[in-house]
Amino acid sequence: MDTTQLLKGVLDLAVLAVLREEDGYGYDILRRLREAGLEEVGDASVYGTLRRLFAAGLLTTYVVPSESGPHRKYYALNAAGRDQLTRSGKTWRSFATTMDALLDDRGMAA
Repeated sequence: MDTTQLLKGVLDLAVLAVLREEDGYGYDILRRLREAGLEEVGDASVYGTLRRLFAAGLLTTYVVPSESGPHRKYYALNAAGRDQLTRSGKTWRSFATTMDALLDDRGMAA
């Protein structure tokens, strides 16, 4: 199965989840996603997702000066983003439970 197609469907949720505990800047968020097991996620996909989530009103941003280069734009979940994370998380869990049941019924469980 092509995991890049799966990533497209859940990248918003993954980014919101990464930002739940701690704000982050683009490369930091990308690194955290990869460390969590999403090694195939692309740089452009994450930056595009951040811009889209911000435009949708789910994230706030602020700039932090950097001594080793350009200033960094940090992203943070706001109340709307936390609500979306809760809703999307419930949808994902329901979907994953359904898929697990389908696979279990056919003897394909891990």
